[in-house]
Amino acid sequence: MVRDPVCLMALDPRNAHSATEYRGRTYYFCSSNCRDKFLADPALFVNKAPGMRMTVGVMGSATSEVPLPLEEKAYALGQAVAAQGFILMTGACPGLPYACARGVHDYGGLSVGISPALSLDEHVHKYYSPSDAFDVLIYTGSGLMGREVTNIRSSDVVIILGGRSGTLGEFAIAYDEGKLIGVLEGSGGITEQLPYIVASMGDKDTGARLIYDSNPKTLVQQLSEVYTTHHFKRPSCFCGEFVPAGG
Repeated sequence: MVRDPVCLMALDPRNAHSATEYRGRTYYFCSSNCRDKFLADPALFVNKAPGMRMTVGVMGSATSEVPLPLEEKAYALGQAVAAQGFILMTGACPGLPYACARGVHDYGGLSVGISPALSLDEHVHKYYSPSDAFDVLIYTGSGLMGREVTNIRSSDVVIILGGRSGTLGEFAIAYDEGKLIGVLEGSGGITEQLPYIVASMGDKDTGARLIYDSNPKTLVQQLSEVYTTHHFKRPSCFCGEFVPAGG
């Protein structure tokens, strides 16, 4: 349960009248009246029933050889996530997700890495992964493939940034589980093929929704707006009566 920060009514998020995002946190409301009061002066209400910080999972190519323009785009995405007040979730890997994590770190935001390893030693020496851009590393011990599910399910929204077969697997998990997914156009890899892949699925309805944009800042802003306007009521397939299509 969550609480309306204006009237303090206890709410089931899926049955809330509306939601809004303020400084990286999501607030739920019982009515348009409470929502409008909050938006008129959020400072009066934010400490009465603190909202949860939104988490943005960024999935992308983990290769260490990243062209400078793509690295800069990933870094700008991290800056945009931090500027919105969101928490970044990545697989704590090198490549584009690491560039994104550095953008968050340099902005002063919060970055969480979902490691495939059992320990910091294994994270660094077995998986050759960085640790210097993360506020928290969560050691899953589940390997490269296993940690993908934890990463996706820990994210309110998912952003696809370049990538190859591994990122395609992460996209498939996010899509099948009904996540809100952003695609950073112009970042190469599978992002160029995703519209065709999704179209090839026909009428399969998982509840997932895709937002495409080439600008990191506007992509993050659009995801925030769509989540708090529509997707918050059913942020994934694990919401009671909704059952994703099979196949």
